[in-house]
Amino acid sequence: MKGKKIMVIDDENIVCSMTKAVLEQDGYYVECFTNAKPALDRLKEEKFDLVITDLKMKGIDGMEALKRIKAESSEIKVIMITAFASLDAAIEALRGKVDDFFPKPVKFSDLKECIRRLLSQEPVPSTPQPK
Repeated sequence: MKGKKIMVIDDENIVCSMTKAVLEQDGYYVECFTNAKPALDRLKEEKFDLVITDLKMKGIDGMEALKRIKAESSEIKVIMITAFASLDAAIEALRGKVDDFFPKPVKFSDLKECIRRLLSQEPVPSTPQPK
């Protein structure tokens, strides 16, 4: 998993800093953003393997960020975290093709295991189309 690129989008600096520190210890390359707009712009410049995004943020929220990320590349894995976990939010995120959903506070051991699982999945090969 070393060298895999992870983006963290959370409007709380402490969440960004702690997540970055924990994941970099495992050899991941991590970039953090406290606002979704520059994060989405960065995704157009650089390929990331996984995005961890907060649900509730000013401006572009996590659901909108999820839609834009998946529209850009369905291969990018997305984990959503939120202090406002509800069944409705989880269902909406699943409909948006989120890969996993965690309530805050997130246990880093659970988050790291989820990341390992998501990043170790082999991409599904595309089915050849008849000519």
